[in-house]
Amino acid sequence: MSYSYSGRRGFGFNRNQPVEVDKEYEARIEEISTRGDGIAKIEGFVIFVPNTKQGEQVKFKVTRVGNRFAIGELVQA
Repeated sequence: MSYSYSGRRGFGFNRNQPVEVDKEYEARIEEISTRGDGIAKIEGFVIFVPNTKQGEQVKFKVTRVGNRFAIGELVQA
């Protein structure tokens, strides 16, 4: 699975997003995307977290941030 982005900060990095690259967050996986990634939300902002299941409370590290969504990696389920 891959998402389109360019550079470390993502596609159209915007400092107004509620998450930041390299920071850890904790949230519940609310649903699963069509690609099979878990979807968490921080202040309504979507974060795709691979290798998670719906309903799990997880800790993840944000690896990329875009205008409409971010990508995270699982730290702890």
